[in-house]
Amino acid sequence: MNFSIPNWLIVVGGCGQIFTALIYPYIRHRVFDWYTDVKQLKPLNQEIAKTYGRYIQGLNFSFGLIALLLTEDLKNQTPLAIAITGLIGAYWVGKVGTQIAYYPMYEIPQEPIFKIGSYCMNTLFVLFAIVYTVLFIHNLSGII
Repeated sequence: MNFSIPNWLIVVGGCGQIFTALIYPYIRHRVFDWYTDVKQLKPLNQEIAKTYGRYIQGLNFSFGLIALLLTEDLKNQTPLAIAITGLIGAYWVGKVGTQIAYYPMYEIPQEPIFKIGSYCMNTLFVLFAIVYTVLFIHNLSGII
């Protein structure tokens, strides 16, 4: 399979992932009132929920940095490129699938900024899933 993934697309994906990491606390607080719900959990479960929230934020930021700093390496068809793009692609495909299957979007506040924001964020998630899945397939094609 001989095709080229433009660097600018990987960079856009990286910037978008860093953006999602930076905006994540605002979304949890303002859109989902997440902390109010978390306070209803037992103390240990509160800490577990907060820890997983930080994991998500950290992964999004880290994936973005990898895309920005190692753009060429993400498409060089090495075993590491296959592993990293496969991991990131699976992460975002899983996120999109989970969002569609389990997250009731009708619970997002109906203010225009939140409705528009939800469409924009979902578009970003789909973009990430596509970019990294295509990168993964490109990298795999180097060994097939």
